[in-house]
Amino acid sequence: MLRICRTIEKVACSSATVLLLGESGTGKEVLARGLHEASPRRKERFIAINCAAIPDNLLESELFGFEKGAFTGAAKTTPGKIETADGGTLMLDEIGDLPHSLQAKLLRFLQERVIERLGGRQEIPVDVRIVCATHQDLKSLIKEGRFREDLYYRLAEIVVTIPPLRLRTGDSALLAHAFVRRFCNEQNRAIMTLTEEAIRAIESHDWPGNVRELENCIKRAVIMADDSQITSNDIGLECAKTDVSSDFIDLRNARDQAERSAVVTALGRANGNLLRASEILGVSRPTLYDLMYRLGLK
Repeated sequence: MLRICRTIEKVACSSATVLLLGESGTGKEVLARGLHEASPRRKERFIAINCAAIPDNLLESELFGFEKGAFTGAAKTTPGKIETADGGTLMLDEIGDLPHSLQAKLLRFLQERVIERLGGRQEIPVDVRIVCATHQDLKSLIKEGRFREDLYYRLAEIVVTIPPLRLRTGDSALLAHAFVRRFCNEQNRAIMTLTEEAIRAIESHDWPGNVRELENCIKRAVIMADDSQITSNDIGLECAKTDVSSDFIDLRNARDQAERSAVVTALGRANGNLLRASEILGVSRPTLYDLMYRLGLK
């Protein structure tokens, strides 16, 4: 995730189109907003539109706008999302669901940087940064004939793949701590903490809904908890038993992987506090520093 954030920081100052890939709830819009905030366009608008949430017959007018009288009910000229985001950033979420009929029009905009409103004849130049996101495999859609290959390569100038939460060791505990602080503040509740049992339950859960699911669970727990400690029952999870089985054969590799997993897990449980993490691991703080340096975690 640190490498992904560094990538976002590097490309923020460019005008390259960015394609964010990842399961639902992994934080694609969070990264898109971060990209906008780190760019020279930060003072202009960030507009997000979900291509899957708008009926096909309305999506074209939503994106490109329409002239007065273009269709029944078009009482006045209305700019679309692309034109409204002029100077800023436009996020096209679930781009894999963009109707095939609109893909050619979007491709022309990306090539020419001009649009025509529905029912209009005038070309309107627009300067906007495009960020796209999807949970779908676009290359598979291309093979099925559902997505244009030329559009894909226009959108995929920079591709960022966001891993699901279940593959991000230590992140679930760190995020849980952060969400507890945020929601305690939002709900005007006294400072609350997660019990060790709750943290173990969070770490052992697969989180099919990813960060969004975790966020919702913690928000509910903060609202419903009876005291200052949040238990696994408050979150709605059972504390699973730790599976210590391993498929490693190479002992050095097994040791390195086990040490890395232990250190990252301890840092997550300790909310990044190195002294507390060293106590959890049963080592001195200098030893933890050495471990982090050797494992590339410093």
